[in-house]
Amino acid sequence: MRHELLGWYDSNKRDLPWRHTNDPYAIWVSEIMLQQTRVAVVIERYTAFLERFPTVKTLAEADEQDVLALWSGLGYYRRARMLHKAAQTVVAQHAGKMPTTAEELRKLHGIGSYTAAAIASIAHSEHVAVVDGNVERVLSRIRGWESHDAVGEAAVRRKVEEFAAGLVDPRRPGDFNQAIMELGATVCTPRNPQCLVCPWAAECRTLGEHKTPKRAPMTQREIACALVLRESEAGTQVLLEQRAATNTVMPGLWELPGLSSDDATALEEVVTVRHAIMQVNYTVRVHVLPPSDLSLIANTGGAQRWIQLAEASTMALTGLARKVLTRAGLLQTAVRNKPTAFALPAIRGLL
Repeated sequence: MRHELLGWYDSNKRDLPWRHTNDPYAIWVSEIMLQQTRVAVVIERYTAFLERFPTVKTLAEADEQDVLALWSGLGYYRRARMLHKAAQTVVAQHAGKMPTTAEELRKLHGIGSYTAAAIASIAHSEHVAVVDGNVERVLSRIRGWESHDAVGEAAVRRKVEEFAAGLVDPRRPGDFNQAIMELGATVCTPRNPQCLVCPWAAECRTLGEHKTPKRAPMTQREIACALVLRESEAGTQVLLEQRAATNTVMPGLWELPGLSSDDATALEEVVTVRHAIMQVNYTVRVHVLPPSDLSLIANTGGAQRWIQLAEASTMALTGLARKVLTRAGLLQTAVRNKPTAFALPAIRGLL
């Protein structure tokens, strides 16, 4: 099985930027970014992040707001905060050198068993297995293990971890771990797995999808926010609001001010966007609000500031704020496949 998987990986692996380095710091950054985020989104952010923070020391010395600004769009900002805090620990307690074993790496903020094993095996060839969602799915199908509830899921997880530990290739543990994750991401997918091209098809007892516990349905919510612009001597400014430090979700990040649904109905709606956060699907209606009507903004206790549009793109924006401002053609950043933007003059005409 090791020979089959590694042979397939050598011929079919995707060309991803973090696969061109053995630097444990760069691998660490990529693994944290890839948690619950699509590879296509991570590629661009990963490169920009390492250009700005090329070493653990530069990351440790950075201001948290600068770190969050480069993380904007990846979501789950707690990951960025823990990455920043762990970098400070590495500099303060390890002279800027990351631990080399999975056991020691797990002692750093935000590094669990999976991330520690990935870094240690890829950067230092430690003979240790990684188990993420992809690996669990692949090995569960290989063995024909199904789970229908939380108890069954936990039991399968334990069996998968034991199976993975014995399966990892001792000669190429880093490549093996990347190979099995690649198999789960590209071939043994959650829906419609491509069994005909799988290198492990002959060993698989499932050959197709397997039964797993049903996920909780996504909650649907509709909210309204205000797009407030004004002209200054330096150019166009947008009103942003900073989430309070006591907020449990995305504290300290900047967003568009909110509106009550009653007030929003009387305002011009310029765009509607869909945005998912954790288990909630939001329908966000964006309304243009004249600077003279700021009393309509919902009072959340967050600090408000007028921000130059050129500065806004460098700030720690929430993913929703970045999406709205980009869709409106207001952020001065290059975005691939950007939707048709609203002309700024047209928006100004509504003020």
